[in-house]
Amino acid sequence: MSAADPVRHIPPADRVPGHATPGMVREEAVATGGMWAGFVRTAAHDTSGWHHHGGYETSIYVVTGEVRMESGPGGADVVLAGPGDFFYVPPGAVHREGNPGDGEAHLIVVRAGSGPAVVNVEGPAG
Repeated sequence: MSAADPVRHIPPADRVPGHATPGMVREEAVATGGMWAGFVRTAAHDTSGWHHHGGYETSIYVVTGEVRMESGPGGADVVLAGPGDFFYVPPGAVHREGNPGDGEAHLIVVRAGSGPAVVNVEGPAG
């Protein structure tokens, strides 16, 4: 890439399915060697499977809806967020997102790092 490379426009119709985790739908907008960005939807009253993002740092912005993030030993650390809030997920942090609300939750996710962007696991960290 160079300073002369053009800016890319990625409208919703150009997003592609992202890595699958039960309970959420990821739509990939941008994936490079060190960064991933996309749109995530979680249905009302649904919860994703446990997962982590390997060597990636992850920033999550809540656009609409409610999000309940569980992480830490046994999943006991719980953070609730709503529109306008951000989450920061450190590399390797096992977590899952839930939507306790009555409407679909929409999130913007950006990851920086390398390796597999999503690793699904059986349960929370020990």
